[in-house]
Amino acid sequence: MMNKETLAHTLRSAALAAALGAAAGHAQAHGDVTPQAVDTSVLKPVGGGWLEKNPYRKNEDAIRIGSSAFNQNCARCHGIGAVSGGIAPDLRLLPTGDDGDEYFIQRIRNGVTRNGAVYMPPFEGTLTQEAMWAIRAWLETVHVD
Repeated sequence: MMNKETLAHTLRSAALAAALGAAAGHAQAHGDVTPQAVDTSVLKPVGGGWLEKNPYRKNEDAIRIGSSAFNQNCARCHGIGAVSGGIAPDLRLLPTGDDGDEYFIQRIRNGVTRNGAVYMPPFEGTLTQEAMWAIRAWLETVHVD
């Protein structure tokens, strides 16, 4: 038979183990997340070919849509407000204007893989070109030097 002190210690240990297990489960569940659809119906369609320059730069509707799309699809790795915690690049540092467009669209379309490890999944086929450029339009509003 356990004394009260041993029983209390055992219960506290079990509660701590359960809490840590639950926290670990939440952290692991964070990895495989289904991309969220982005409603770009208010934006002018860009057509079938991939553009090299952002057609929505400084477009208020695109910026609003891009902010939401980033929070739903990108912030889990790149941080809220694009402020990276060190896991993925800080996207506020991307060059603005046409200079950064090519780099951005290639990475978001094709993802990033190094030595067989996927650092960022490709979003082509998951997000529309309009959604990707809307995210880029928003990113330029949070740019820092």
